[in-house]
Amino acid sequence: MKNGIVDTSELGSLVRKNFRLARRWAAGRLGTAAKDRLRDLTKTFGFSVGRGDFYYLDGGWYITHAGLLRLAQRKRCTGIHVQQVRQFCDPAMARWVFKATVYTSKRSKGFVGFGDADPSNVSPLVHGAEMRVAETRAVNRALRKAYGIGLCSVEELGSFSPPTPASRPKQVAPVSGDGNGSSHGQPRLRDQLCLLIRQFNLDPTLVKAYAADFCGTETLKEASRDLVESFISHLSKAAKEDRDGLLCKLNSYAQSVEVQP
Repeated sequence: MKNGIVDTSELGSLVRKNFRLARRWAAGRLGTAAKDRLRDLTKTFGFSVGRGDFYYLDGGWYITHAGLLRLAQRKRCTGIHVQQVRQFCDPAMARWVFKATVYTSKRSKGFVGFGDADPSNVSPLVHGAEMRVAETRAVNRALRKAYGIGLCSVEELGSFSPPTPASRPKQVAPVSGDGNGSSHGQPRLRDQLCLLIRQFNLDPTLVKAYAADFCGTETLKEASRDLVESFISHLSKAAKEDRDGLLCKLNSYAQSVEVQP
């Protein structure tokens, strides 16, 4: 890759890899239009399915926050400025609105995008994180405008699935032995978690951050085996029943940082 552009020699390999992963992910249900769209997105923007740059949901492709940030880095984006639109925010109602401005070059006047979030337009999985979702949506819209991406981002999706809030497990004392490993002949929890990450093509770093937050610990290693088991069960259920909500939740842990050239 040179000057923010994927080398032609790399594109063919990336296209084949994306098709292989997409077919496995969609269980062979990719139609002709979806395949053409995948090829075009790969060649135009250098997006990678394996890195979680975009996802195939309900018959369509959606870009992710992480994918947009990586694109901005490749394009040598000079900065992202985010500010709260206070007159439209209502903390008591958990309603937040943000304005993001993306500067593609030092001479750029900026591309503006707005993002809003409240309990009515986010997945139950991210209730309590509406402010972060709103900020992420604003950044996503600004980046999509800046680089001409006519593809909705996963984080901008609302969820109309029935609320299924999971009660937060209480902290318990760690079990003897390796809390994240094997105990009394049981499978290693780390292996179970890695299997879920591969199966549903999730970002390992974001999953670890979510796991630590779920378990109420600074890092996943500090969590007891019981807590990690609860998280794995929760993650598996969320991935199967509300995938778009899970992706929003995971990407809420991705920091919206200013991209330097």
